[in-house]
Amino acid sequence: MIPPLRFSYLFVYFAGILLLSACGPRETAVERGNREQILSRGMGPDLSDLDPALATGTSDYTVLSALFEGLVAEDPVDLHPVPGVATSWDVSPDKLTYTFHLRANARWSSGDPVTARDFLSSWQRVLTPKLAADNASLLYLVQGAEAFNKGLVTDFSKVGFAAPDARTVVITLEHPASYFLSLLQHWVWWPVHTPTLEKSGSLYERGNRWARPETFVGNGPFTLKEWRLGQRIIVEKSATYWDAATVRLSAIHFYPIEDINAEERAFRSGQLHLTEALPLAKIDTYRATQPQLLRIDPYLGTYFYRINITRPFLNARDVRRALALSVDRDLLVKNTLRGGQLPAHAFTPPGTAGYTPQARIETDFAEARRLLAAAGYPDGKGAPVIELLFNTSDNHRVIAEAIQQMWRKELGLDVRLVSMEGKSVLAARRTGDFQIMRSSWIGDYADPLSFLSVWTGDSGNNYTGWSNPDYDLLLHQATRTDDSAAREALLQKAESLLLADAPFIPIYYYTHVFLLQPSVKGWSPTLLDHHPYKHVWLQP
Repeated sequence: MIPPLRFSYLFVYFAGILLLSACGPRETAVERGNREQILSRGMGPDLSDLDPALATGTSDYTVLSALFEGLVAEDPVDLHPVPGVATSWDVSPDKLTYTFHLRANARWSSGDPVTARDFLSSWQRVLTPKLAADNASLLYLVQGAEAFNKGLVTDFSKVGFAAPDARTVVITLEHPASYFLSLLQHWVWWPVHTPTLEKSGSLYERGNRWARPETFVGNGPFTLKEWRLGQRIIVEKSATYWDAATVRLSAIHFYPIEDINAEERAFRSGQLHLTEALPLAKIDTYRATQPQLLRIDPYLGTYFYRINITRPFLNARDVRRALALSVDRDLLVKNTLRGGQLPAHAFTPPGTAGYTPQARIETDFAEARRLLAAAGYPDGKGAPVIELLFNTSDNHRVIAEAIQQMWRKELGLDVRLVSMEGKSVLAARRTGDFQIMRSSWIGDYADPLSFLSVWTGDSGNNYTGWSNPDYDLLLHQATRTDDSAAREALLQKAESLLLADAPFIPIYYYTHVFLLQPSVKGWSPTLLDHHPYKHVWLQP
């Protein structure tokens, strides 16, 4: 359900522009943006946070990537690591120690220099147990980071971070990791200006309101100008960014629009340069009539349902497997999604850094019914009503309704659909106040570990209550194995255990289906759907 404030604002804003246009020719937001280099984009659900240490979603990244920069940045075409705040780096022969050399002209939007100490204090904040940062585990490959985050070590100098001087950062890893430089592009590694945070509250407690236009300090190509919750976020080109000469956009306007039909109408009326998504029912229409506006890009991600295994009925493995086996993914992809997606039979997308899961969850209605009966619920008799939670979106509803019908027809189960706006869903996920929840996971880097590490017992992104010591041990061994064949064998075994226990239901592997105005340049298709804004411009 769309909050009244958001709906009324968007309705008045876009309807008002259309009304004025009816009175005579009037420049649209897209036309003005093309002329003034102002990009207007839909961003999906509203932000959960503009604090890199606490942000958890792709919507957060959409805005954060304009406001911050890490040690390394991304090439706009294939996302390979390129210099960011660091001009260069050295790697020790044993591939455990990385030494980054910071550029002298890197500046915060306050004018202060970006220093090595800024990075270390930001990472100490992420790893401090009191903050409970969801993505803290992404720093665990650094020596001592996991022990510090779990409170086993309290001296941060024992963690493998060092700053020999203001322009040198040294990171020592627990084990070699070929994906480490790509991992540094995740927002949890980006620095924050801790003196600014200290003016607004504690560094180590949630709720610090430093990330507001009047107090915000960042080090990216843009800085925060306006943030109206549920309405609009405006960022403007930063005058202090070290590479400001490359930045061609003067501003970006982000619109959190959870109603994808409203987003499509805004695009069609000339108010958006690009959308975050497209209603499923309109894909074929654009494909046939305006293919130049339709983009279907590759996207390294999995659409799935989380299962809260602490709940009665769902705590039975046979029940969970019955639910997973009674989803007809092929039918869903063919008849409902229609955007080049692939049916998901595991968690890790096939071909991720050369890895394709061998274990699979197939569609098998007979076996699903047998398992449900074995669990004590033949033909669904005696089973409680299941609640399926999803964030407000017509697309999510259409998919949920299709699966609701499958479970009802094949298993005799009564499924209640529950729709909430994005922030309420995030709160329910954090507190475990759900039974089955629509979820997605987009790779943080192109490696199967980016997917499989979600399900470890200490992962801040698990949320299901499921853990398996054997699974955790297999991943631990895989991260410390140099031999590629041995590493893959460990990962295959881990994914097989995960699928057997079924704390989730895989639905499909993503493509990114959206609308894009031809005037947007520098927007290359990338596997992680990252698009460094410093390389984007508008051509009338």
